[in-house]
Amino acid sequence: MHNRTLALLALFVVNLIYGVNYVVAKGLMPGVIGPSGFILLRVLGAVMLFWLVRLFNPEPVRKEDALRLLLCAVFGVALNQLMFFHGLMRTSPVHASIIMVATPILVLVISGVLIGERIGWGKLLGVALGAAGALILIFYHSDEDSSASVLGDLFILINACSFGIYLVMVKPLLRRYTAITVMAWSFLIGSLLVLPFGARELWAVHWNVLTNPQIASMAFVVVMVTFVAYLLNTWALRFVNPSVVGTFIYLQPVLATAITLFTSGKNANGLVQWVCAAMIFLGVHLVNRADSQSNELG
Repeated sequence: MHNRTLALLALFVVNLIYGVNYVVAKGLMPGVIGPSGFILLRVLGAVMLFWLVRLFNPEPVRKEDALRLLLCAVFGVALNQLMFFHGLMRTSPVHASIIMVATPILVLVISGVLIGERIGWGKLLGVALGAAGALILIFYHSDEDSSASVLGDLFILINACSFGIYLVMVKPLLRRYTAITVMAWSFLIGSLLVLPFGARELWAVHWNVLTNPQIASMAFVVVMVTFVAYLLNTWALRFVNPSVVGTFIYLQPVLATAITLFTSGKNANGLVQWVCAAMIFLGVHLVNRADSQSNELG
């Protein structure tokens, strides 16, 4: 199978994992573990997994890449995750979802400015179509908005900007190193940055009273949502541009809705859901096709 096809499949799996995460992680915060403590648990678990795998293929890192790795750790690990979880606690899921729709647009702009990625009408149309489908789906399902706050919305916006910067900053590193090497160093540095914020909350967890489902949920978030998802996302960037990775975020509302309906036993018969899903998938297809054509021309 072609590397680009595998990359697109990896991105679909990543966003499927994120869609499952909305259901799995929902019951853990803040009752079982605080948001900063949860992030520290994720980062520390990922550090151990990435460095364990890295033992089988160690790569030396050049000194001139140290600053870019630091920036990847700041924007892709520490700031990204801290802002999202703390923002989600201070705003409504509806507001958070709407703001996250801005991420692919931010990625498109940032990648055009920082790495000169071609931004043609195909990509613009795909991003706009995906954004429209995601927004309609979000508003269609929204029935309350009382928990929203300006501070929470600001945190989510910072998270979206941070993730967009990370996707663009990490791309050049993948021309020199494997995804394992980049992630191992990014998460190691990121763990040091998150430690002061999450140490107290992680220490306060009553591990002896955790139920098996709670432990399984934590393990899923550490292994799948953090280790596997970050690894696949970063590996896929070797073969596609950041704008393609960003546009796949539009799949999350569709997948999260489908998973929620499946776990609740309800049926999705509404025309609106199907139209929104078609708009999002078509938008992703248009961005991918435009990216593939620009790579062939380049």
